[in-house]
Amino acid sequence: MATSFPEIGDRPDDLASAAEVRLDDGQLARAAQYASCEEVRAGDVLYRVEDDSVDLFLCETATLEAVIPSSDGGDGHLFMTHGPGQFAGELNLLTGQRRGLTVRVATGGTIHRVEPAAFRRLMAQETELSDLLLRAILARRRLLRQATEQTLRIVGDAESAAGLAMRTFLDRQGVPHRWLDSCSPQGADAMRASGLTEEDLPAALSSREATPRVTPGVLSQRLNLAYRRTGRGSADLTVVGAGPAGLAAAVYGASEGLKTVLLDGVAVGGQAATSARIENYLGFPFGLSGADLTARAAVQALKFGVHLASPCGVVGLSTEGRHHVVTLMDGTRIETRAVIVATGAEYRALPLDGWTELTGCGIYYAATDLEAQAVAGRPVAVVGGANSAGQAALHLATYASEVTLVVRGTDLGARMSSYLVERILNDPRITVLTGTEVTALHGRPHLEGVSLTSRAEDTEAQHVACAGLFCFIGARPATTWLGGVALDADGFVPTDRQLSPEDLGPRWKELEREPLPYETSVPGVFAAGDVRLASMKRVAAAVGDGASAVRSVHQYLATV
Repeated sequence: MATSFPEIGDRPDDLASAAEVRLDDGQLARAAQYASCEEVRAGDVLYRVEDDSVDLFLCETATLEAVIPSSDGGDGHLFMTHGPGQFAGELNLLTGQRRGLTVRVATGGTIHRVEPAAFRRLMAQETELSDLLLRAILARRRLLRQATEQTLRIVGDAESAAGLAMRTFLDRQGVPHRWLDSCSPQGADAMRASGLTEEDLPAALSSREATPRVTPGVLSQRLNLAYRRTGRGSADLTVVGAGPAGLAAAVYGASEGLKTVLLDGVAVGGQAATSARIENYLGFPFGLSGADLTARAAVQALKFGVHLASPCGVVGLSTEGRHHVVTLMDGTRIETRAVIVATGAEYRALPLDGWTELTGCGIYYAATDLEAQAVAGRPVAVVGGANSAGQAALHLATYASEVTLVVRGTDLGARMSSYLVERILNDPRITVLTGTEVTALHGRPHLEGVSLTSRAEDTEAQHVACAGLFCFIGARPATTWLGGVALDADGFVPTDRQLSPEDLGPRWKELEREPLPYETSVPGVFAAGDVRLASMKRVAAAVGDGASAVRSVHQYLATV
């Protein structure tokens, strides 16, 4: 996952120390109880880059080498050596992602192979070993992402909508890769060598093949990040939506023994991952980005054995007997005993000509470092009057030449926390325009400016240079896929006491019970987070929703 963990340390020496953990004899013996013993010889290859295998290899007497193969077919770059007491593997041990390295035997001897199911038991039952291994695999993923040589290269236009979508996916999923801008000499060379044209971009290049016009969904399939059947039968709990509510539900469900599947149609983190800085979340007095917070939660979920798939679009929900069926975009059906709907909301757009065309090419719904770097040194505008807009304005002020905060209402403090209002008003890099609307977009194929019109004055629109328009004007609930679940007039999901007798129908009379907390009009289907009617639109509240919904899931499962 794309995150930094202060407990590991950001310095290369700290990362290397964490990545090169060595188990003592007692720890190795405990870990070996989950493994099968093998003898290997120098020159043997345990796995190659892009292999599906996700076994963990413990070294007893053998020495292994992890190599990043060269893109030109050469010997490659030595990434790390694993001697006695160490192990081969990185974050793909948890995610199931295809291998990003080749591991070969440097010195023959004894190794122990831990297969995926046994690895999950080890992580669940051996707390000390789990902490050591988790710290190491996170450090290795960070080192691998920092490596100058990568087996996966993406060629594209970073300022295009398709390029931004791909970069966002790669960043949010923490996929080690090298981005080659199509306008750079390296990008041009890669395109020429692979026979690619501008129409083929973005394209994914690996040691095995070139994939033109690649999308996050296609790349997810190639990397093994899409949903795949586990062979463990139906799930106990399927969570749809991997924002704070969905992540919390997955963590609590899996940690309490439920076979849990977590699906998200875009990327892990939801809207929270787009927040540049969260300062009012309990336990983080110095703040952290939304991407960091949600990536930490995703790692927790994976540690407890959650089957996470993203991007993985869900198109339908039905009930068949005692099971629910979640239908994916590709037609795959997931049978599950209970469902938690945590799909949050979809961003609202302004009704302006060219909006769709410029989305991703100057219009953004997030203000992370990725978007901010795309407009560095140029003027930008932020639209919205709530906390997300205020946080975005402050973050962008460190990158852009100037920031204009456009607020439709007349009072900046009406929907924004006072600490943000005070900082914004005291920041000379930010100009606040209240009672103002964006009324036109200028520039093609990239945004160059906007027209701003005062709602209180009968004046002509003001043209403002703008390389990036960051939109935070709210969202609509993402519930169009929900079949048979009662919704309110705006598409939000009412639960428990919010449900009317008309919503409940005859099936509830047969059950002879009232809906449980967070339960929808369909027994066994629950809702949590922003998608739930009258929920508090805060990260902490969404986390509480997800955790509380799992408690009701346990009560429900005990009755069926």
